[in-house]
Amino acid sequence: MFDRGTGEDPSTFLTVLARAEPGRIKAMAERVLPELGAVEVLASRTGLVMLPLRDTVKGVDFFLGEVLVAEARIAAAGTEGYGMVTGRDLEQAMAMAVLDAARSLGLPGVAEFVRDEAAVQAASDDARLRRVEATRVDMETF
Repeated sequence: MFDRGTGEDPSTFLTVLARAEPGRIKAMAERVLPELGAVEVLASRTGLVMLPLRDTVKGVDFFLGEVLVAEARIAAAGTEGYGMVTGRDLEQAMAMAVLDAARSLGLPGVAEFVRDEAAVQAASDDARLRRVEATRVDMETF
């Protein structure tokens, strides 16, 4: 198992990018784009995907509904890159695809960028969980 945000696991890498602030992803993609050379856009589209959830009581999966996503797939420098985000921001999806291709080529700075984003997300998640925990009520004390 890979550590979150190390850049070694493509699934974890893309998960971190999908949650990152769009402006930072786009800026990083602009920095690495010249190093990729010619880029061929294989897919750039919006669409609907089913949102799966698990019923924790019965332990079965079900589909809650559909979610609008933006998806991009590119080919550059002998590799492919992929990106998908919720919503319709095709630029963000394309930036993810560029960074995915850059990761597979081992371009400098990409793994570090994702590690930094993962740390920001972990801190944000921790702060949110602390706020939620502060509202918890122990009903046995009443």
